[in-house]
This record gives sequence, structure tokens and C-alpha cells, in this order.
Amino acid sequence: MFKRIFFTAGFAGLLAALVLSLFQILWITPLLLQAETYEVASESMVEPHEHAPGAPAHHHDAEAWAPADGWERTLSTLGGNLVVAVGFSLMLAGLFTLRQPNRAWQGVLWGIAGYLTFCLAPSLGLPPELPGTAAADLTLRQGWWIGTAAATAASLALLVFTRHWALRLVALVLLVLPHIIGAPQPAEHSSLAPESLQSHFRLAALISNAAFWIALGWLSAWFYTRDTAENN
Repeated sequence: MFKRIFFTAGFAGLLAALVLSLFQILWITPLLLQAETYEVASESMVEPHEHAPGAPAHHHDAEAWAPADGWERTLSTLGGNLVVAVGFSLMLAGLFTLRQPNRAWQGVLWGIAGYLTFCLAPSLGLPPELPGTAAADLTLRQGWWIGTAAATAASLALLVFTRHWALRLVALVLLVLPHIIGAPQPAEHSSLAPESLQSHFRLAALISNAAFWIALGWLSAWFYTRDTAENN
């Protein structure tokens, strides 16, 4: 069983990571580079200043490390996507041991559930943002994101795998509760990039992640059912 799970996660994660990386290289990265030009232009307008005697030094964002454009950035993106894709594929393969798909296309349904849980539902309160966009405290945002993903996953499980009306009512409450509470927001909304670029980036991120999750679900189910058939 463990061999099947790791086999599925390794191959499905690699291929799904390539799909997501392709979308990012061709669509998302050019938008990020365009947004960074506004950030750099804004930083160049800030007057140089000196620290007061005894004041603690601080680092500007421009001094922080970032992968260089070109192959370094591409390989960094692919590496990050690979880690995430294998992790999510491990999760799917583990769930398959509890409810095994009979056909590869059933994995698409699992992929859609993953997309709703980890991308679409959290993005309703915390949409993907370009560099130079004001944001609330990171810890608060991470807490809301984790709570929203957990509530959405539990809600979908109750809606799909239960039939009792009371449990389905609980599922609906869980589905909307994070959005009633509301995601943490910055004191003042501001962005260096124009709104048209922000909208384009959000659309690209949502579509890219949808393609990633559908590919990951289908590939995970295909490798899992293939390995199961070979061992029977």
C-alpha cells in the first residue's frame, strides 16, 4: 500500500508540477515581472535617509534575496511546485485508500474538491495579490486560510459522503462560516499595480490552479488504479 501511495505521489506530482509551472512561466511570471516594475519605480522615488544614532537598522524589500530572472527563477518555481504537488498527491493517494476510484476520471472530482478547498474558497477572502499590494498581518491571514480550507474540506466531505439532513445543514454552516467571519484585511487597501493588472493576475492564478488540480486529481487516480490493476 505504501509503495502504491509513494509511486502515485511521485509521478503524478511531477507531471502536475510541470503543468502548473508551464502556466506560470507563460502567463503568471510575465504579470509578476510587470508588477515588479511598479514596485521598483516606487522604491526609486523614496528619498535616501540615514538612521538616527542608536536606532536599529532595518532592511528594505529591495535588499531581500530573490531568484534572478531567467533559469534561476524558472528552476526555483519548478522546485517549489514539485514539493507542493507531491505533498498534495500524497494526500490524495492516502484518501484513495479509504475510497478507491474505479476509473481515472473520478480523480478529476477529487481534484475539483481540492481546488475548491485550497484555492477557490480561500481566494474569496484573500485573493491572489501582486507585489506591492497592502496586506493584513501574515499570521492572521495564515490562520484564516487554514481555518477556511479545513472548514471547506469538512463541508464537502459531509455533503458528499453523508445523507442525513442535519449533517448536511452542518456542512452548509461550515461552508459559509469563514466568509461570515471574514478574512483579515489591511487598515488601508492600496496597490502599486493598476487594478486591470490585478484582475488579470487573479484570473490567471485561479485558472492555473484549476488546471493544476484537475491534472493532479486525474493523474493521481490514473497511477493509483494502474498500480492496483497490476498488483491484482
